[in-house]
Amino acid sequence: MITAGRGGLVALAAVAVGATVALAGCASGDPLDGGSGGGGSSETIVVGSQDYYSNEIIAEIYAQALEENGYTVDRQFRIGQREVYIPEIEDGAIDVFPEYTGNLLQYYVPDTEATTSDDVYAELETSLPDGLRVLDQSPATDQDSYNVTKTFSEENGVTSLADLKDVATPITLGGNSELATRPYGPEGLASVYGVDVAFTPIEDSGGPLTLKALVDDQVQMVNIYSADPNIAANDLVTLEDPEGLFLASHVVPLVSEKVTDEMAEIINTVSAALTAEDLVALNALSVNEQQSADQIAADWLAEKSLF
Repeated sequence: MITAGRGGLVALAAVAVGATVALAGCASGDPLDGGSGGGGSSETIVVGSQDYYSNEIIAEIYAQALEENGYTVDRQFRIGQREVYIPEIEDGAIDVFPEYTGNLLQYYVPDTEATTSDDVYAELETSLPDGLRVLDQSPATDQDSYNVTKTFSEENGVTSLADLKDVATPITLGGNSELATRPYGPEGLASVYGVDVAFTPIEDSGGPLTLKALVDDQVQMVNIYSADPNIAANDLVTLEDPEGLFLASHVVPLVSEKVTDEMAEIINTVSAALTAEDLVALNALSVNEQQSADQIAADWLAEKSLF
């Protein structure tokens, strides 16, 4: 547990907000300067996460930041994928959830034409059900990406999704089962790039089973989140996406009406400080060093003086 006061978070907020104003108009001022009376509430705030280690780390960061500012937090982590947890959020059972702008927008607006960071965020703000809103998006990104082995890339001259149409041998795509019906799944590849692929479900969100299937050539292309350290560690080639099959997808908090302005300022300050490089490094601590989400979150908050 971090026990220092709030002064460091206020100082960092001024820097982080200025650096990320182009992303989402982050809040200004001293968001956590609650004076001698302090903040907090007797009402419990429920923080949830996907069944994905990286998302759990971000949720734990939110939870600890809220707790250090006097709020009571109930953690509901690893509760599944979007089809499972979104109804719970809409029903008011969860108050704070780390989401991803592009994928969340496609959940509510499957035929969206937004692709850039600013356009995706702007449309997302107006597309959520009553009672829900998104806070500031973070500089950190963690979006779907299609990856192949370096050998496959070199043998077939493939560095882009557009190159796949010239591959003579059959291609099988591997990923979580829900990828089969995602807008950027097999049908998206066919409609946007003219590429027909078979599909094999692998239920570990780009984890070791997915990597093994790729390396063993059971599948030739896999969906791995862009902040996964295994992409670099295994010398994989992330295929470029010139036609914008994948929407820009920044980390963004999805919150309920129970989240007050003071809570929002706390979370926004955390979001502003979290960079894409940070997220890869935090994920590496989980994947490679088997550190727990609560330890990773506590150390990062301390390192950034976010307490």
